[in-house]
Amino acid sequence: MDKVVRSAEEAVADIGDGASLAVGGFGLSGVPNVLIAALHRQGARGLRVVSNNCGVDDGGLGTLLAARRIARVVGSYVGENKEFARQYLSGELELELTPQGTLAERLRAGGAGIPAFFTPAGVGTPVAEGGLPWRYAADGSVAVASPPKEVRTFDGRPYLMERGITTDFALVRAARGDRHGNLVFAKAARNFNPLAATAGRVTIAEVEELVEPGRIAPDEVHLPGVFVHRVLELTPEQAADKGVEKRTVRG
Repeated sequence: MDKVVRSAEEAVADIGDGASLAVGGFGLSGVPNVLIAALHRQGARGLRVVSNNCGVDDGGLGTLLAARRIARVVGSYVGENKEFARQYLSGELELELTPQGTLAERLRAGGAGIPAFFTPAGVGTPVAEGGLPWRYAADGSVAVASPPKEVRTFDGRPYLMERGITTDFALVRAARGDRHGNLVFAKAARNFNPLAATAGRVTIAEVEELVEPGRIAPDEVHLPGVFVHRVLELTPEQAADKGVEKRTVRG
């Protein structure tokens, strides 16, 4: 039952080339930076990532992008990362853009064992009709385009079918966790982390504070330990190292 690992390197050691990863976080909030850094040092390539966004140019998943370790991304946002945009437009990276709410539900569905669901989001657009550029060729033409999706009518309204997402691994960050893997997320860091965690076949959580089993009241648990397979305790310095995406001050 003790799921604590000794190091970040041990936590990500078996993530191999071509593995698929669901990664929590939104912007710079709740990003498992320590696990991502360990994966960067580990050297796995051809990774297929599912995440709301792919970090920023000098942080989070952006470090793996800069090292050409990511082959494909399923996400909803490209902004704030110029290297992400450059690789996609030059044909070096495959990108499946997905509406943000749909992406969240695809991860939730995958974690709940639901293979597909219907949503009105994207009806009447290239999301449903196909043709979105997943990968560009070097000459700027579309090398791989999205396929059309099934559309059905329920109660007189059209809906398109979206597939649930499961991945080989999930990387998440939590504010507190116990040795059994029960997790608590702080405020906005709750974003995609619980959803990503349920979608991974092997889920690895870095926690800012590790407590003994029983210290987290059942009603306080945001993600039950049944979904978590490895827990990494961060040092105080790692826990406090949190970036600010856009600093705003009042004059």
